[in-house]
Formats: sequence, C-alpha cells, structure tokens
Amino acid sequence: MNFALTLFLLLIATGALWFFDRFHARKLRPAGAPNPWWVEYGASFFPVILIVFGLRSFVVEPFKIPSGSMIPTLLVGDFILVNKWTYGIRLPVINTKIMDVNDPQRGDVMVFRYPADPSMDYIKRVVGLPGDRVEYINKRLTINGQAVPIDEAGNYLHPDRLYYSPQYTEKLGEIEHSILIERDAPAFVPQVLNFPKRENCTYTHSGVSCTVPAGHYFVLGDNRDASSDSRVWGFVPDENIVGRAFFIWFNFSDMKRIGGFH
Repeated sequence: MNFALTLFLLLIATGALWFFDRFHARKLRPAGAPNPWWVEYGASFFPVILIVFGLRSFVVEPFKIPSGSMIPTLLVGDFILVNKWTYGIRLPVINTKIMDVNDPQRGDVMVFRYPADPSMDYIKRVVGLPGDRVEYINKRLTINGQAVPIDEAGNYLHPDRLYYSPQYTEKLGEIEHSILIERDAPAFVPQVLNFPKRENCTYTHSGVSCTVPAGHYFVLGDNRDASSDSRVWGFVPDENIVGRAFFIWFNFSDMKRIGGFH
C-alpha cells in the first residue's frame, strides 16, 4: 500500500469521526465533559491530515533520491521537492489529470511512476517529447537530426567511491546541466525490456534510436552509463507523470546542497 493511499484512507477515517463529532456526538455530551478517546486520537487529527493531504496532492511532494542515476545533478540521499501542479492538476491516488497546465519540456527533471511497476517512483531528465526522433548513438544524443551540444567540463569526483568520471555540460532547450559519460563503458544498451511501443525503437551495437509516440516521453539519467531509463524500459506515458523536481531541501551528508537545480 503506497503512502498516498494510506494518507487518503486516514483522511476518510478521521474525517468521518470529525463530522460525526461535530454534528452529532458533541451535542449529546454534557457541558464541560472531556472529549472521548476517539475524538482525541481520531477526529482531532483530521484538520492536520487534510492540510498535509492537500499540499502533498496538489502543491509539492517530498522525495528522497535512492540511486546514483542522476549524478551529478542529484546525489543519493538528496531530499527533493516536486511541483505537483506544473504539468496539470491530477486526482490523488489514481493520478488522473483533470486540468491541463503545462507540458513537460526538454531538460526538465521529472518524477513519474515507473512504467514497468507503477508502484515505484522514478526520476529522470526529459529528453524526447511526443513525436521526437531521439538517437543515442556512440554516447552522443541527437534529437530530430540535431546533435545536442555538449562541452567538456573536467572530471567529477564521486565522493563516496573516490574515483573520477568524465563530466560534460549539455544543453537541452533552455536548460544547461551536467552529465557523466564513462569512456570505457559499452555503447550498446544491455538487458532491454519488452516494453509497449518497442517497435518504435531500433537497437544496434552503437546504441538506440526511437520515435517517441503520442502522449509519451523519452527520459535519460544524467549519469548516462549508470542509469536504467527509456533506453532500457521504454517511454513514460503522460498518465504516469507525478511532477517536476525543482529543489533540494535537505541532505544529511552535505548541507551545502540545499537549493534549486536544473
């Protein structure tokens, strides 16, 4: 049972107790009588749960980065905030969109439900929009026949493992960000899953080329050779989108990481 569903069930349960007490039980209690236990430990939590549920469902939601697929942008242990309304207003729990606001743009860091297992949340960078032709051949990204510009940016020191990776600056749309590309890692995509719309992709020893279907997005991790992403498990459907990640609000190991990111 995921946290959103658990919070929703708590909201329903405490809300029912609050309404029962407010409009019925309270009138039957003698004046000055103490509240019964079910009011103290149930109904009284309803306003708090309502506020938390509303903020988490429609404004911002916190996440913790569990893997290194988005290094150097996001590190393991970063606590981030995700904007829940920028890609449209969605009903909580079932994640059905009820109002359009904006569409994901190239370069956005997006949280979504993993297509192969929607009970899991993933975070990657949006690379391909619906209708785009995305190619990742010999570790160079091309979109609609145009090579995405990258510049060398020295080496990145992994603080937990004390080794260096070649770092580059990449520009997707208006967003400039850092990526890691390991020179010795193979260019082909290993262990490709049998995902929906797989016929839109062509795999070779040099990499992969895909045409993004309507209502879907192609995503990559910034740590290109250590990321399981659209190259492996396919496209992200619009109905799986959770929101846009935009702020690091805590990291136990490095307080200097607090702040916005691209």
